[in-house]
Amino acid sequence: MFAVGSALGAWGRWPIDASRAQIEIMPAEEYLRSAYYEKRLPATIANAVRHGLITRAEAETGRPDPSTPKATPPLTAGQVEGLMKRGSPTTRAVERQPVFQIGDAVRTRNIHPATHTRLPRYARDKPGVIVLLHGAHVFPDTNALFQGDKPQPLYTVKFRARDLWGEAASPRDTVCIDLWEDYLERPR
Repeated sequence: MFAVGSALGAWGRWPIDASRAQIEIMPAEEYLRSAYYEKRLPATIANAVRHGLITRAEAETGRPDPSTPKATPPLTAGQVEGLMKRGSPTTRAVERQPVFQIGDAVRTRNIHPATHTRLPRYARDKPGVIVLLHGAHVFPDTNALFQGDKPQPLYTVKFRARDLWGEAASPRDTVCIDLWEDYLERPR
């Protein structure tokens, strides 16, 4: 699945965030019973059909339709090693300064978007502390919807496990989550 996803990704028709968003709309019972790559296959097929790389009939039969136009793949075997080493960087240059600095107390926003987000539900409306700043990165929420990169600072935020999961969590445990600036606010 990784190889197929990488090869299809070379066409540049959809970003990885759109792939994640496609997985998130799977019916809950299918999502929960599926292994990692079992979730990726239907998402990859759905995106390949949606973006015109294959037809639904081709996906269902596993056979190419001789009447559909064929595209020459933009990725050759000789390019694979370089692509894998380079990856798909999501860093972006921005002129504005980050709102938060290392050591700042923050609170995650209590948002409930109907579409893709990288802010886990269990971490919403929770206090944390900025422990790392990773520079500006593509914002996955808008990128998944083809609404642009909307680059912004990406932070690692440390949470007390008890703040996330209650008194059953160990008082010594902490959890770090990488979060974009739009997910954060000053503590109330």
